[in-house]
Amino acid sequence: MNASYDKSPSVAVPDSAGASVAGWEAIGARLRRAVAERAAPRTVLVVECYTGVDEDRVRDELSEQLGPADTIEARHALREPAAIDRLVEPFLGGDDPVFGFLCGIQLAQFFEPERVAVLRKRVADVTSGVVLVVGCGAAHVAAEADVLVYADLARWEAQLRFRRGEADNLGADNRAAPSSRQYKRAFFIDWRVCDRWKRGLIARWDFVLDTHDPRQPKLSEGEAVRRGLRHAVTRPFRVVPFFDPAPWGGHWMKEVCALDGAAPNYGWCFNCVLEENSLVLDCGGLRVELPSLDLVFDQPRALLGEAVHARFGDEFPIRFDFLDTMGGGNLSFQVHPLTEYIQQHFGMHYTQDESYYVLDAAPGAEVYLGLTDGVDRDAMARDLRSAEAGGRPFPDGKYVSRWPAKKHDHFLIPAGTCHCQGRNSVVLEISATPYIFTFKLWDWGRPGLDGEPRPIHLDHGLANLQWNRTAGWVREHLINRITGLSHGDGWREERTGLHEREFIETRRHWFTGPVPHDTCGGVHVLNLVEGREAIVESPTGAFEPFPVHYAETFIVPAAVGPYVIRPLGAAEQPHATIKAFVRTCEKR
Repeated sequence: MNASYDKSPSVAVPDSAGASVAGWEAIGARLRRAVAERAAPRTVLVVECYTGVDEDRVRDELSEQLGPADTIEARHALREPAAIDRLVEPFLGGDDPVFGFLCGIQLAQFFEPERVAVLRKRVADVTSGVVLVVGCGAAHVAAEADVLVYADLARWEAQLRFRRGEADNLGADNRAAPSSRQYKRAFFIDWRVCDRWKRGLIARWDFVLDTHDPRQPKLSEGEAVRRGLRHAVTRPFRVVPFFDPAPWGGHWMKEVCALDGAAPNYGWCFNCVLEENSLVLDCGGLRVELPSLDLVFDQPRALLGEAVHARFGDEFPIRFDFLDTMGGGNLSFQVHPLTEYIQQHFGMHYTQDESYYVLDAAPGAEVYLGLTDGVDRDAMARDLRSAEAGGRPFPDGKYVSRWPAKKHDHFLIPAGTCHCQGRNSVVLEISATPYIFTFKLWDWGRPGLDGEPRPIHLDHGLANLQWNRTAGWVREHLINRITGLSHGDGWREERTGLHEREFIETRRHWFTGPVPHDTCGGVHVLNLVEGREAIVESPTGAFEPFPVHYAETFIVPAAVGPYVIRPLGAAEQPHATIKAFVRTCEKR
């Protein structure tokens, strides 16, 4: 349907020719030049590593290239693993395989002060040549770096390394552990700790090291990377989507997104989850991969806008992803936590409100949403617990309302509403960012991709289920709440949601000609949900025309202001975008 779907978008960085090199030999030559330019007898060259980076490979390659007088590994100053386990244990939720509590730990707490002092003395004892300090916490061990290199890593790549048994958690020797356990510890501990540490270093980066592809490492000048981040928030851009199979996965994305046809299925496409996606900067023809979060940390006001930044800080609050069940099965029957519950139990300050926008649906497709009128809550709880314990399957038809789903329907799902996407549809899930806090109530008795049962969280789920959200209430408040708004020559605008309890507003534009938009000082996230290709333009020529194809998600930073979207060429059939933004003002 759409061979044009771009799976490798990038942002071209102006004036960046020669700012990046590829391959360890070229990286070594560039760092040797940086050392020589200092014209100093001694250079402390610090390579700070995000958790998940292959520190051994970085150490070995740079030691060979630089011939340092001493090579110091930051991990030798870490506390003993048992002490680190005691530090993080209160945030890991005991034996729960999924949920913990977001930690407030600082990176320095992972280190033993006496061991740090020993390594700092080693640094001080070298009077000539290069002192190479490598690892997560290297800039803590050697705080006065003469040259600071930051080796970064996106969370999605970190997850893949967990799955392949190639990475440990921070301060742990656990790469043989189940990847789900490693992910849990990274989500609640490691990534939070390393992000806190990273924020204060971005302005100091002399170079950024990209080892996402171990076969072609890249080194970029820190100022070129920061210039690229500043440039990105002046125009529309896309992050790099990633795709993953699922127990219920389908086959629609294989065709639409031109994926591997031999793969068993694809259930997810994460196309705007800035906590996990990559942002690629094209630096003079070299593609440098960074975590998208670097943009949020470095340019929060220009990206989000003042009002959104004031509310969320340097967090990106809107998430877009695809859920593909075309030819697959139902998602789990689930519910998301209420705001006070997620605050008290998990340390998040806002919850996962969401919606399903139906991109495509086969005949007979359904969405499970809300409860049946007159539901018996005690009987439903008993039947759920019996099903979880291995009794007869949960009789969903007795308790759960099902609704026919067709293309361009919009189902709103405020937290506390039980829901489930049925088979044979594809939805664009528009939601708040806290994306792992799903309480499965029933998973149709099937195993996960690893052959093991997927975790069910009935106690959490039943504590959050809003029993008054039955069929009549759902019909009135949550399904296709379409309101016509404005219109012009060749376009019309509709409000499609979300529910008043949700902070995200969505607007759909149908168009055969140019449509005027304005960020009004708040970030926009859009997807082209109808039509082969469109162009995003600046009415003042402030940025180059930006093409988007069917099903591609793109971000328009708050700093952009006015922009126009039009079909590419003559539009015989209407195109459509769905746009999401944070409700901060009336005019959008």
